[in-house]
Amino acid sequence: MKNLFLTDRFFLYLGALVAFFAVSFFVPAFFLLAQLTLALFAAAVLFDIIRLFRKDVWVRVRRRLPKVLSLSDENKIHLDLHNKSGLKLNISIIDELPFQLQKRDFLEKTYLDPDEKGRITYEVRPVKRGEYHFGAINLYLSTSLGLIEKRFKHDFPMMVPVYPSIIQMKELELRAFNKISFFEGIKKIRRIGHSYEFEQIKNYVQGDDYRAINWKATGRRATLMVNQYEDERSQQVYSIIDKSRSMRMPFEGLSLMDYAINSTLAISNIILKKHDMAGLITFSDKIGATVKADGRPYQLQKILQALYNEKERHTEANYEILYQIARKLITGRSLIMLYTNFESMYALDRMLPILRKISKVHLLVVIFFENTEIQDFASMEVDTLEDIYHQTVAQNFIAEKIQMVQKLRNYGIQAVLTKPEDLSLNTVNKYLELKARGLI
Repeated sequence: MKNLFLTDRFFLYLGALVAFFAVSFFVPAFFLLAQLTLALFAAAVLFDIIRLFRKDVWVRVRRRLPKVLSLSDENKIHLDLHNKSGLKLNISIIDELPFQLQKRDFLEKTYLDPDEKGRITYEVRPVKRGEYHFGAINLYLSTSLGLIEKRFKHDFPMMVPVYPSIIQMKELELRAFNKISFFEGIKKIRRIGHSYEFEQIKNYVQGDDYRAINWKATGRRATLMVNQYEDERSQQVYSIIDKSRSMRMPFEGLSLMDYAINSTLAISNIILKKHDMAGLITFSDKIGATVKADGRPYQLQKILQALYNEKERHTEANYEILYQIARKLITGRSLIMLYTNFESMYALDRMLPILRKISKVHLLVVIFFENTEIQDFASMEVDTLEDIYHQTVAQNFIAEKIQMVQKLRNYGIQAVLTKPEDLSLNTVNKYLELKARGLI
């Protein structure tokens, strides 16, 4: 009877019976009634056990997983149920989730009529890449009496890998190539000049350069028409990720490196859709993954696999290695999107000479992060003198980050300071801006 469990209702009724017998100790007339009630309760429990533990009382269950889970996104998991018995069953479900999810209170409840099918859907948000192993599915069945539960343990081991955010990648692709994306967060940038070949005449949409209006076509169509110019293609764009300890800082459960990994996948997809060549390099105290820039269809899969296998390191970043990468591994002038993090002006000043050398050879974009927790603290209302002091320090920290951006720009280095959750959007915006301005 290891699969028999007593319910809360059982103990509630049992407690009421104990109280009834306690009262009958002082009022002997109640003793016989208490005994009859106990006999009825025992008969009800026995009847419930006999009904539930018949061989034909069981529920089939199947877990439906996607082929891969998407890092930092809400992923839907489905449990398909089929009541194969002739009883109406209340069902409590405990799915043995991967340990990485750190969820120990999982419980879903439903009920099914005889021969009825149903589906339970729940969501998980993984914050680490790697293999996630699901275990058994435990079903606890009870009847309308609800005095006991019968456990069905379905051994249903499954493994699913967690890859960088494919969901986010697809969302940004839709927004980047949608005509109404101007209103949804992706910037439409006007060209500074038209050094590219004429492609076609199209309808004017908000964000198009008014200098490209074709007045003859406008007169014929009675609606604004503009000349569209074809972007230069096959430009090399490298995403370089610093995977040193400065990128281990977590925000909303996700490390800065994983934010950078999600962003790299999203922008690599946009780069390839724009017919440029996407590449990837990671580094810390040594060179990590390298994927040479290419524009062929399988390139995104190569980048995805390389990102999936990357691990943070506990060492300091060696920017001399970064310079070697820029000089030896990256051939020809390229756009370099460097994901890193500076927590002080001193840290930036140490790296600035190398960044300046790289910017003379390539178009360098330095992408680093706002500390959103410090920003939240800096905007809070404070009362004590100590809190005022801490808030002043926080405000100085925020101001220093802004000064870093200005300092990089003063040396001709493109810079993006962003909240971690806005990283992918702001990075794609920067790429589209530079491409539209003809700087790549």
